Amino acid sequence: MALSTTIGTDKGSYGIEQAPGKDALPQEKTSLNEDAMKLAAMGYTQDMPRNFSVWSIVGIGFALTNSWWAISAALVAGINSGGPVLIIYGILLLAVISTCVGISLSELASAFPNAGGQYFWANELAPKKYANFASYLTGWFAWLGAIFTTASVALAVASALLGSWQLSHPEFVIERVHVFVGYQAVNGFALIFNCYGKILPSLAHISLWTSLVSFLVILIVVPGKAPSHQDAKFVFATFFNNTGWENNGIAFIVGLINPNWAFACLDAATHMAEEVPRPERMVPIAIMLTVAIGFVTAWSFAIAICFSIQDLDGLITLVPMLELFYQSLRHKTSAIFLETLIVLTGLGCMVATHSWQARLCWSFARDRGLPGSRFLAKVHPRLDVPLRAHIASCVVVAVVGCLYLASSTAFNSMLTASIVLLYNSYAIPVACLLVRGRENIKHGPFWMGPFGLLSNVVLLAWTTFTFVLYSFPVSMPVEASTMNYVCVVYAVVFIVMIGYWLIYGKLTFRRRDERLVQAEIAVNLIH
Repeated sequence: MALSTTIGTDKGSYGIEQAPGKDALPQEKTSLNEDAMKLAAMGYTQDMPRNFSVWSIVGIGFALTNSWWAISAALVAGINSGGPVLIIYGILLLAVISTCVGISLSELASAFPNAGGQYFWANELAPKKYANFASYLTGWFAWLGAIFTTASVALAVASALLGSWQLSHPEFVIERVHVFVGYQAVNGFALIFNCYGKILPSLAHISLWTSLVSFLVILIVVPGKAPSHQDAKFVFATFFNNTGWENNGIAFIVGLINPNWAFACLDAATHMAEEVPRPERMVPIAIMLTVAIGFVTAWSFAIAICFSIQDLDGLITLVPMLELFYQSLRHKTSAIFLETLIVLTGLGCMVATHSWQARLCWSFARDRGLPGSRFLAKVHPRLDVPLRAHIASCVVVAVVGCLYLASSTAFNSMLTASIVLLYNSYAIPVACLLVRGRENIKHGPFWMGPFGLLSNVVLLAWTTFTFVLYSFPVSMPVEASTMNYVCVVYAVVFIVMIGYWLIYGKLTFRRRDERLVQAEIAVNLIH
């Protein structure tokens, strides 16, 4: 059993000098010091203050996943691939799968609470011979998955802003360059909010409540003001196939990408493990609440919206939800107000994605997994955030946005890549866990026994499914404008990862043996 597994509950830490503030209660001080001690036993120092509560972590997790908001952004694309049946039952299917994913992540986060999340778990669980490479691959999959997700959120928010302007200014014609400028503006605006650590817990609360209040307002107003409503058969039993695929099953499968986006990024809370007390308990709670709230909001939102559709063909626009609001309310200002709620929710999602990608970049750099790791692995002493990792990640998102100018189709393939890369980052440590044996590690407080095993198997099966079938073209016949370029994205990702590993990474990436020796020294110094 690995050293950090066996002594992870012992006392001892480099981080003990970072004691909580003067106002902390004695039991809170004890909890925070024990958390830092456990972290030292894994080979890391307590560099980040533990300012987050469980609800702040839920706020980050849900603001990022934001299932109902994601459904609003991908609604019409999903309807074209299967109609309301795809949206309604696709959400049900993805909720079940995401519960299994959430359980798998929660078990590992409870056993190994570390900001590195899945790449750290892979390093702990993989056979010694393959541990470093497995961890390295997982870290790259996770970070690039976060980068691509952030890019997709920035595009959705920018499109919503431009659509609202166009509705109030009918003479305005949206061009690709406008979307690009909006994308960069949203990315730059959200960058500011992650530059000061003390405000992040409050921002997480605000994002959570902004999302929930916006959801409730739209859920009540749109069906209530719609001049007519679709019948139950349309909502629950109508299947459309406008993809060109002759096989309806294939059309349904490629359309699942859209509801799947609504349940992506469930690992977000795990990367805040070093900023919350008792992470072995708090992180699993945050993950499972994110899935539960996500399902309730996404499914009820989808049902309400499908009942409220007036003209399905009219929704084929850059911002279909705005058009649906206008059809239902028949008033431009009111429609723009509801779309403003969508934008505010999206901005909260954007801030959360920045928090997520910054923690991934910073924690991975601690183990020297990225170019410039020595520079990126620093936490700003006054701002209490990994500022360099945050800015570097945002710069990468800005560069990725340039692809939209060249090809919006290629850019949209990154949406698929973000989902699949994240699933692969979950699958590697879970596969290592099964190879090692679920009963051969020290369990955390959250452990589901046989149901956890079933969840692991479901996660691995779904990862394989998405890797293959989400690579299919979204429509037929295949043309340059309809091609799914996700395979090209995978190729570029692998060239970058393997190239850096062969040239530099395999020499510099912190080996498990090195980390465990440092952990043992830390524990011995404390004792």
